[in-house]
Amino acid sequence: MNWLLLFEILYIIALILVCFRIIYDTQNNIKTLAYLLLVVFIPVIGAIIYFSFGINYRKRRMYDKKLVADDVLAEKIRIQSLQSSQKTYNENKALLESNRELAYMLVNGSMSTLTGDNDVKLLINGESKFPEVIAALEKAKHHIHIEYYIFEDDEIGKTVEEILIRKAKEGVEVRFIYDDFGSRSIRRTLSRRLRSNHVQTFPFHKIIFVALANRLNYRNHRKIIVIDGTIGFIGGINVSDRYINAKENKLFWRDTHLYIQGSGVRYLQYLFMCDWNFCAKDHLKPNEAFFPEYSSIPKAGNKIVQIAASGPDSEVPVILFSILQAINLATQEILITTPYFIPGESVIDALLVSAMGGVKVKVLVPDKSDSIIVNAAARSYYGDLARAGIEIYLYRKGFVHAKTLVADRKLSVVGTANMDYRSFDLNFEVNAIVYDKEIANQMADVFYNDIKDAELVDIEKWDKRPLYKEMIEKTARLISPLL
Repeated sequence: MNWLLLFEILYIIALILVCFRIIYDTQNNIKTLAYLLLVVFIPVIGAIIYFSFGINYRKRRMYDKKLVADDVLAEKIRIQSLQSSQKTYNENKALLESNRELAYMLVNGSMSTLTGDNDVKLLINGESKFPEVIAALEKAKHHIHIEYYIFEDDEIGKTVEEILIRKAKEGVEVRFIYDDFGSRSIRRTLSRRLRSNHVQTFPFHKIIFVALANRLNYRNHRKIIVIDGTIGFIGGINVSDRYINAKENKLFWRDTHLYIQGSGVRYLQYLFMCDWNFCAKDHLKPNEAFFPEYSSIPKAGNKIVQIAASGPDSEVPVILFSILQAINLATQEILITTPYFIPGESVIDALLVSAMGGVKVKVLVPDKSDSIIVNAAARSYYGDLARAGIEIYLYRKGFVHAKTLVADRKLSVVGTANMDYRSFDLNFEVNAIVYDKEIANQMADVFYNDIKDAELVDIEKWDKRPLYKEMIEKTARLISPLL
């Protein structure tokens, strides 16, 4: 009995210490409460889950090299970024005035340059993206930088691989980053072939079994291609045959990507070089080949582009703030497409305020997600949103994987970030923001075409669904900060 009492005392002391650690180390109040409930009601296992997935490594040593690289690169481009952004704003004040706060927040918060000399093409699904990618890669003269969450050793993967190897043999500098979890299938196949053929190839945050849990929790979800510092690709489409809607693919995959040519690519280059210096233990230095002078870049178009990026190394959640600002500044219409919808209270409140203020808000999500728990957690929000007048559409043609937002048909967001805690706080993500009516109208047309294959949530029918489903959804919502 004495040993049992001693064990209970030690356990209570350990539990109190863990709770103090959670309160001290977790910035988000909702996540703090979720972890506290977890460790209290699920003894031992709850603490293991917290120490595996919940510790905030944002400012820990694992990112020191990346942060040093960020600072070095930032000093080189900071003055040019501020000057160029002010010039772009002054020349396009009439178009940018309604989103001034968003543009300035990104300039001041993350040194993301506001650029106005870009050509932008909207690429719908893999069948539109990959021909553009292949054509651009073939034209590379100095360097190709590629960074992907998922890159597979299938038909399209091999096609891109062949071009990269050939270009490397021609003398083009080719650097390739793949996420070690998302692209785990190529560790011993395609990545080795690239290395043996002079393509510099590194996994981002290599998974080691001992540190498996932590490293699974901080993934590089970015999809970036930069060619010669002036051409870039960004969006939701990974390099995999599943993203191409061929006849042999049973599941229709709806996704969105952007082609950008112009100085808007410079910030994508900056992000790639920061990630490269971290994972390759290298120190690429900015020079004119990587960052051509603004005056030397031929004007490709007149589209205004800005990049929002954040991750576990960010001082502030830039992507979350940019989405909140875009929602708050909209006065007429907000169109959101996302495959994973667990946005948290701040985004939910922003959407509710907009809807109650007369803004038309429409959200397109998959009818069925690829995760039962995530799907249940997402569905827990639909009733409150629908009752406030927000239209929720459940996509049924296939799987909608696009991550987009259109505001007032003036502003468009296309990128890698889902509308969930993981994208806002845990993953390395990147979005492109386009301040342009033509692109926004194209994206709005795509959205309205997509909802033809979706079912609108009818609040009367929704409220009549079985009680057990509602309980499952609300329970999943409780743990949504941990998903």
